[in-house]
Amino acid sequence: MKKIITIGASTSKNSINKTFAKYVASLINEIEIIQIDISNFNDVPIFSVDYEKENKTPEEIELLNSLFKDVDGFIISHAEHNGSFAAGYKNIIDWISRQEGKIFNDKPMLLLSTSPGARGGASVLNQAISLYPHWGAKLTGQMSLPTFQQNFENDELTNPTLKTQLLKEISNFEAALKTD
Repeated sequence: MKKIITIGASTSKNSINKTFAKYVASLINEIEIIQIDISNFNDVPIFSVDYEKENKTPEEIELLNSLFKDVDGFIISHAEHNGSFAAGYKNIIDWISRQEGKIFNDKPMLLLSTSPGARGGASVLNQAISLYPHWGAKLTGQMSLPTFQQNFENDELTNPTLKTQLLKEISNFEAALKTD
């Protein structure tokens, strides 16, 4: 059975991006889902080379890096903070990148974003699309879900056009998982 990590790339305990990532993973058959909650990493120090020289890498970062190596793929849904990544998520990525560089180990990844607004986190998703291949992600697809509260009700994506788009992206992700 394939193992995938889902991440709602937000430090909010009630993140709509966590909800969206979890929902998307639930639509995939025969996988083990490991949910990473970025809010559990709020005590990780802000990355700096000075801190790194004076201290060791935080244990939770080393464990997360090992977990990233042990899975078969990733589903990440990004919160958009001022047009970019949430600071807490970016800090985790900065720390993991110091371990070996290729954070995502050339494994399949489905990138997502959502927000209450009409653009659905499109700016952060575009940044992720351009950066993640450099970080070792094998992108299989992407989707931005606009106006989350209007399109996602009762734990379900209710907009039929968006659901069709999502199912296509999931199909591409599943195909990549099988061949990887």
